[in-house]
Amino acid sequence: MPDTRYAIAAVLVAAAVTWSLRALPFAALTPLRTSRTIQYLSTRMPAGVMVILLAYCLRDLPLTQARGLAPLAALAVTVGLHLWRRNALLSILGGTAVHVILASTLFTP
Repeated sequence: MPDTRYAIAAVLVAAAVTWSLRALPFAALTPLRTSRTIQYLSTRMPAGVMVILLAYCLRDLPLTQARGLAPLAALAVTVGLHLWRRNALLSILGGTAVHVILASTLFTP
């Protein structure tokens, strides 16, 4: 059985390390809030991330087979809904619903 002082010291060290690791991001963010580079990236990155995700999701799409039409139709619905309503939640849910319906009914392997 470990000594009581040793156990208390171990708990205190663990608590100090945990608190420090949780406080570190907030301390690092304070100078970044005024950075012009971070402000520029915060306006440009969402579109860049979406383009990367689109390329990743469609990279192996079989365009010569019928089952490749479900993701393309879902993409068209998502883009159309977003251009029409400018509502990200509606666009995502609509595109997902179209993909699930087409993939599970019309284009089953």
